Amino acid sequence: MPSDSAPPALLPFEAVLFDMDGTLVDTEGLWWEATADVAASLGRVLGPADVPYVLGRTVEDTAAHLLPARAHLRSGQVQEPLDAVAGRLTASFADRIRRGVRLVRGATELLRALTAEAVPTALVSASPRSIVELVLPSLDHRFAVVVAAEDTPRGKPDPEPYLEAARLLEADPRRCVALEDSPAGIAAATAAGCHVLVVEDEVPSWSLLSTYRLDRGESRR
Repeated sequence: MPSDSAPPALLPFEAVLFDMDGTLVDTEGLWWEATADVAASLGRVLGPADVPYVLGRTVEDTAAHLLPARAHLRSGQVQEPLDAVAGRLTASFADRIRRGVRLVRGATELLRALTAEAVPTALVSASPRSIVELVLPSLDHRFAVVVAAEDTPRGKPDPEPYLEAARLLEADPRRCVALEDSPAGIAAATAAGCHVLVVEDEVPSWSLLSTYRLDRGESRR
């Protein structure tokens, strides 16, 4: 269940901003598997300490985390280029997604309710656009804005992806509700000024989200 309960007072919001992996689709396990495979090829074994550097982070950030510091290279060992490791991570992740993805419980129902209520939505993902485009058909929802890893100079936990989504929606990030599941994503949305609902194993229902009073722009006229 979402860890956040309904807020004590009605709060105006202009849009809902969604993380993708782990929030709407159950792909974080696939990303961890892909990362573990690449890590093993680099002589590394992933463990709990690696979670903050893998989940919710961009492919480039994860690749940088996997590569050993130059001081730790063995004599004669040549370090694989960062973009090559990032490419292998993306390819391994994409292969797993093509086999099928499962939506997080409640995702379809909330997306349909938001469409029915004409609530503007954005997808704000740390994944590259090639991955986002593989997942989008499974969501069966037309997002007004899609922000992928390539769309901002810095990725989560930096607030830029959420600020960019709000800018494209012409919304005040302080009047946006963000749904997130990873520490990096929660930090990004919080730093952007969004009101954050943390998704654990189920997307919140419209009955919970609708306790936030929708501001359709009247207050900005």
